[in-house]
Amino acid sequence: MELRVLQYFLAVAREQNISAAAQSLHLTQPTLSRQLKELEDTLGKQLMIRGNRKITLTEDGILLRKRAEEILDLVNRTEKEIMQSDEMITGDIYIGTGETDGVRQIAKTAKQLQASYPGISFHITSGDASDVCERLERGLLDFGILLGDIDKMKYNYMELPMKDIWGVLMRRDCPLAGKNTIAPKDLWDKPLILSRQVGNKSGLYRWLGKEPVELHTVATYNLIYNASLMVDEGMGYAFTLDKLVNTSNSNLCFRPLKPKLMLDMYLVWKKSQVFSKPTELFLESLKKNLAEYSED
Repeated sequence: MELRVLQYFLAVAREQNISAAAQSLHLTQPTLSRQLKELEDTLGKQLMIRGNRKITLTEDGILLRKRAEEILDLVNRTEKEIMQSDEMITGDIYIGTGETDGVRQIAKTAKQLQASYPGISFHITSGDASDVCERLERGLLDFGILLGDIDKMKYNYMELPMKDIWGVLMRRDCPLAGKNTIAPKDLWDKPLILSRQVGNKSGLYRWLGKEPVELHTVATYNLIYNASLMVDEGMGYAFTLDKLVNTSNSNLCFRPLKPKLMLDMYLVWKKSQVFSKPTELFLESLKKNLAEYSED
């Protein structure tokens, strides 16, 4: 598959119309149609369903669209890194992370680095641990921020001094809002809203002292904002990390767990990772900032 043809395919997937895609690519419609047919013949798969009004992707087409986007992103990154000037440090840094207040330290370091090197850009991708690890493996991220236990044999890593504290997000008018901390037995008969991450849930189940089937789980989430809406509507109590939801001037409140339950935080990267100059500078700057954070 040629990169040029993947670009053609993505244009059609985006426009959902051969004529519109051909116009955006400055090609004739027959030329574009022929290129797409040759691509399907090469792969031995139908990628598109050609309707009267629009084109839709088959399952194989959806997969190719995802992979084509990843391939072209990686090619563009590589070109930029190789072509950058030796005198001027510029480039892109890609970081994947879950929802955590620890990103604040990343943002602090990014701001300081850009003050000295304005040509460096940061790209933050949000996702759970499986999303971040998959993108790391595909070379689409330079770094990942993982919470909880990690595979220390698989990655190079730096343990971060910040710790995330688990607690419960609830409505201010619910019975448990009057408590300063929440104990396991307080939640045994309550409707629960849990993070979808398997690792996180296993730690919560151990803390709760109950098997999943013994609990009343009404929903799961991967973005806490959506979970906060469910809590606000009275669906249940959401397990989440501190400082992710601004509860001031709202119907919601956060109560930490007792016994305290915390998550360790790690910056990880592939063992085969080859750092560009911007990523080297970022890592050096982050280590310096975190040393000052630990002293505070």
